[in-house]
Amino acid sequence: MGMPAHERLGLDLKRAEQELMAAKHEAVKPLTVPQYAALFALADNPGISAAALARACLVTPQAMTVVLRNLQDRGFVERTPHPWHRGVLETRLTEAGRAAFDAADRRAAAIERRIADAFTAAERDTLRELLARFATAARGDADRPGR
Repeated sequence: MGMPAHERLGLDLKRAEQELMAAKHEAVKPLTVPQYAALFALADNPGISAAALARACLVTPQAMTVVLRNLQDRGFVERTPHPWHRGVLETRLTEAGRAAFDAADRRAAAIERRIADAFTAAERDTLRELLARFATAARGDADRPGR
């Protein structure tokens, strides 16, 4: 084995992510976490396109299409042609979507608050810096010349 499991930081990060996703999965029901993420992004970006929404939610456009179809079928979003770019559909929360988002977000925010409260402000800043370094190292950016 090239590197023992106890030395692999990726496993620690994956465990932490799985704990967060499991907690959010329960918190945002009856929504799914991807549906909640889409509603979260839509709440601050009414009229966003599906492609932009996919980028904001860090999923593929194909995955976002499925999420939006499900949200539209439930009456949580509406999609209308952009006034100038007819090939682009603008996506907005409906009243029912806003209500579903608000309820789920109260519960999801409680999880985020609980996590934030486990750290001081300085520790949260340090954690963000460390995670950014982790992401850079995972991409290999640190090994590239000129970086």
